[in-house]
Order: sequence, then structure tokens, then C-alpha cells
Amino acid sequence: MSEPRRVLYHHRIRADDGQAVHVRELISALRGRGHTVDECALVPKASGDAASPAAGSASAGFWQRLRLPRAAVEIAEVAYNRKGRAMLRARAAQARPDFVYERHALHLRAGLDVARELDVPLLLEVNSPMTIEMERLRLLRMPRRARRTERDVLGRADAVLAVTQVLADMLVDLGARRERVHVIGNGVDPARYDDEVRTKAGGLRASWGMGDEHFVLGFVGYMRPWHRLDLILEVMCRPGFESLHLALMGEGPALAPLLREAERRGVEPRVCWSGAVDPAALPAHVGACDGALIPAINDYASPLKLFDSLGAGVVTLAPDQPNLRENIVDGETGLLFRAGDVDDLARTLGAVVRDREASRRIGVAGRRALLERDWTWSGNADRVLEVYESLREGRRA
Repeated sequence: MSEPRRVLYHHRIRADDGQAVHVRELISALRGRGHTVDECALVPKASGDAASPAAGSASAGFWQRLRLPRAAVEIAEVAYNRKGRAMLRARAAQARPDFVYERHALHLRAGLDVARELDVPLLLEVNSPMTIEMERLRLLRMPRRARRTERDVLGRADAVLAVTQVLADMLVDLGARRERVHVIGNGVDPARYDDEVRTKAGGLRASWGMGDEHFVLGFVGYMRPWHRLDLILEVMCRPGFESLHLALMGEGPALAPLLREAERRGVEPRVCWSGAVDPAALPAHVGACDGALIPAINDYASPLKLFDSLGAGVVTLAPDQPNLRENIVDGETGLLFRAGDVDDLARTLGAVVRDREASRRIGVAGRRALLERDWTWSGNADRVLEVYESLREGRRA
């Protein structure tokens, strides 16, 4: 483990979603490794940052509630750089950081600018190719400016930390220098899946009305139509899947139509909806399931839910695509099916619904792989510092 370092951690996240989970967990892990982390944000996500507005303060609440037309949002994102630079300079004046760590966002370059002023490295965390993603959603209003900023920041960052190898390759095409790109995926704290959580999971499963004779397939997350959760309902209607139950944990626009379709198909009694689950309660909810489903995901993501199911030792079923094959060996540490193919989903799911021993064996192997590869938040904290130390050695050479 490297000697204690001071990290100036900058992000522009407002929502309290998966992005916020990543920020909180990585900051906590860095601090747990003995490093000092100054979170610089309009809406802080980690605790212990007295110099930033508290997440529950009026200032933070204002930024979380702010809603603007899309064009105005992008103008505000560009204008934010002035505010971001001012916040970063103020925090750096209190204690000079060893490096700036910034979560990449559309039109954001404040971290690069201040890192250059301070003459310290910029480590840029990238979870998605922002300009490509916004163009796909038809939400990009200033494409030329967005692409120019993204290319400049990716190209000049001292290190670019991509969450998957698939994304890393995309970022090189967008301007990042390949020798500066590193892959650090999402993670989990496996200690949260302990004996106490397993006991809670058993009680939770009973409260759902599901016994040992049932195979409970869980989905965690915000439900959108493109997830195609309706395919699971079709599988539940097929012969041989009478024991299959579905546990939904989350909300989203696809939820109500899905529940109506479950009622229409006559499988509603086998569907349980828990609502949005507090992060502290998530381990028990995942552990209460026999399998965890990732029905669909974009082609470059590192889904948080994957690491939770691996940490829980629950067999994961996911689409067969390169970014997920980075963490799953089909048939050994998880199960992969052809995306959107209900017959292949039924084939894959049937293998564990009818063979509980195989289900448990694959789940245990998935957790073992996670521990061996250290796909944990503390492991990620060490990887971040390893990147910094290599940059430091390079500067001294």
C-alpha cells in the first residue's frame, strides 16, 4: 500500500443514484486506506466533508431540485466550469493535493484546468462516452463544443480510468492516449454479505411468501422499457418454470406496464415488488434471491448490480456481450444468454431453475472470482493509487 496521499475529488453529480454509489464507495475506500480525500462538489455524496455544502443543505437541495430545458442544461454545464474551478482552487488552497481525481461529465474541464495550474496529475474517471451517449439519446444540443471539450480533456488527462476494456478502446478513438488509459471497473464490499445479512435474507424471502421450493430471480435497478423485463414473464409462463418467481427491487417507467402484463398473463402472484431499496438493505435483498438478472445493458458499462450479485454468491444471468465477459465466464462464474432472445433466456435460466446445485456452485465460483481478482472498492482504491504512483515515478525519471 502506498504512503498516504491527499486527493482532490471533483464531480458534478446531482442525483442520488448509481453514480453517487460509486463516488461514496470509492471515497470511503480511499479514506479507509489512509488517504485524505477532499470532495469538491455542489452536491457532496460522501460524509465528512465539512468544507463542502452538506448533502442535505439548502444549497445542495437547490441543485438537486433544479430542472431546466435541455439546451439550458448544456449552457449551465459549460458555465459550471467557472464555479468548478473556483471550488477546486479554494479547496487546494487549504491543502495542496497530490492529484486531482475527476469524474468525467459532459462539457466538464474544470479539473483539467486546475490540475494544470497546480502542476499535479489529473486522473480522469470515465464511466461512459458522454458525447456518443447523449447523441444516441438525441439530447446533445452543442455537439461541436462537447466533442472539442471531450477530446481535449481525454487527450490531456495524465491518466484515463475506464470502467471496462470496451470503453477504454472507445475512449482512445475519442482522443485518449492509449498508454494513459487504465481499466478499473466497479466493485463491491464483500464483507457486507456476511452471516448476519444471510439471516436477514432468509426472513426477507419468507416475507415475500417465497420458500425453498421456489427459484427467486431478482432484478435491482431503475426499470426502463429497453430492459425487456417482459421476456421474463414469458419464460415464467412456459412449462417447467412453475417454481420461478420474480423479485423486483426498484422503480421506473417500465414497472407499471410490467405489473399489468404479469396480471394479464396470470403470473402476478409470483411477482414481488419491493420498491426502491436503501443501499444499506440491498445486500439482504440480493442475498434473498437464487439468481440475479441483468436483462439488458449498454455495450460499455460496468454494472454495479453485477458486483453485488457476485459478492452475494448468487448466480448472475446477463446478456452475452464483451463488456460482461470481462467479469463473467459463461457456465463457470455466471450465465450468459443472447440479448433479447427469450428462447435462449429460457434455456439458460432452465439450467439453474431445474438444478439448484448448479446454481449454488456457479454462485460460489462467482464470489471466489471476485475475491481472487479483488473486484472490490478497496481494491479499486489501491489501483487508483498505483496509477498515481506510476505517474509520480514517471515525473521523477
